[in-house]
Amino acid sequence: MSTGTAAVDGGIAPALRRLYFTRFGFAIVWAGLLVLTGAGITPLSGTLLVLYPLFDVAAAVVDARSARQKPPAGLYVNIAISLLAAIGLAIALSSGIPGVLRVWGAWAVLSGLIQLAVGLTRRRLGGQWPMIISGAISTVAGSSFFLQAGQSGTGLSTVAGYATLGGIFFLVSALRLKTA
Repeated sequence: MSTGTAAVDGGIAPALRRLYFTRFGFAIVWAGLLVLTGAGITPLSGTLLVLYPLFDVAAAVVDARSARQKPPAGLYVNIAISLLAAIGLAIALSSGIPGVLRVWGAWAVLSGLIQLAVGLTRRRLGGQWPMIISGAISTVAGSSFFLQAGQSGTGLSTVAGYATLGGIFFLVSALRLKTA
């Protein structure tokens, strides 16, 4: 029994591990489906684009509920930002890929900063450096989505790549979490 880890994490590590594995699986399947829908906006790709931040909301709720102590405030901020992103994406779908990339980019920057902050507060759990790095990468990727939005011929494959990379970071983090 590791008394130091149990005292630090309040028993949250097993719940986070399950959540991170789920987020990895979702991201990989989601990205594959988005790639299969093609480069343009279709009813299926539009649904997938709105679904991703809604899944992020659900994951943040599960994360907050699994915390035996007070969950990081960033989780609640992330829930609000992801809900706004889903609404923004639903609206942006009618304006085309550039609008979608701008909304996705804004969401990536904000949620990346939150992920970085939450990872920093949980670093004693172990396995959080991938989350910290992923949050930093997300802020940079979000900025690149803004730049891509102004270029002709830009498709949704970069969004699928972003989700895949994020999923891989969740997998690495799940594998590196300390056992309680």
